[in-house]
Amino acid sequence: MDSNEEIAPDVRSILSAARDRGGASGTVDVTARSLSAAFDRAERDGRVPTITEVKPTSPTTAGRHDGDPVELATAMVEHGAAALSVLTEPEHFGGSPETLCRVREAVDVPVLRKDFILYEEQLDVVEADLVLLIVRFLEEAGTDDLDDLIDAARDRGFQVLVEAHSRAEVEAAVEAGAEFVGVNNRDLAKLDVDLETFESVAPAVGDDVTLIAESGIETPADVRRMRAAGADGLLIGSAIMDGDVAANTQALTTPTETHNQ
Repeated sequence: MDSNEEIAPDVRSILSAARDRGGASGTVDVTARSLSAAFDRAERDGRVPTITEVKPTSPTTAGRHDGDPVELATAMVEHGAAALSVLTEPEHFGGSPETLCRVREAVDVPVLRKDFILYEEQLDVVEADLVLLIVRFLEEAGTDDLDDLIDAARDRGFQVLVEAHSRAEVEAAVEAGAEFVGVNNRDLAKLDVDLETFESVAPAVGDDVTLIAESGIETPADVRRMRAAGADGLLIGSAIMDGDVAANTQALTTPTETHNQ
């Protein structure tokens, strides 16, 4: 996506809420579970390294999933998820730090805090194994620099997933020292999803970065397509949450097998 392109009203609202949301007064000290090790275990077990997302709702989905987050997370892990993503953004996604705490206590895989962090003090709201930093959000907000936030997160023990939507943003993430880069297939202007986004951006990432494809991955064929394009791992939300979570997780983490859904 062109950095000069206007972002969608829903995205603008998320960014505004993130700007207004406070942080915490103390500083967390995290002993993180390794995402790289979790991905390696999945590969050895014949599974696609996948971060599955516990997502009650979002601006791009209809309705709300009212299942118990711990039960959902446990089912995901039992059926192949290498790691989990848990929403802590309350206004637009129905998440909370308390939900993340409950999930992280119940599982033994890495847990990503999915939120829209703009300031260093927002890192201290809750312990997680990874935090998400979005290049475009930091640019739009004009708040803390990506380099500074990555350093601040690592000082606390977090691993960092840096999300990008274009080659320029990927290059900015790599230049800032990101070890995990997520390429989001959903553009921030029209909120359309196009898997060609990942395919066009992936060549900009070197071999020393773990590359994760995000958004729009709905079928085993999509999984195979993203892997063929160079994805080391995937982040999948709605396609897991919509329907039978256990069956969906198994089908998308072992896409060469036949599953009843």
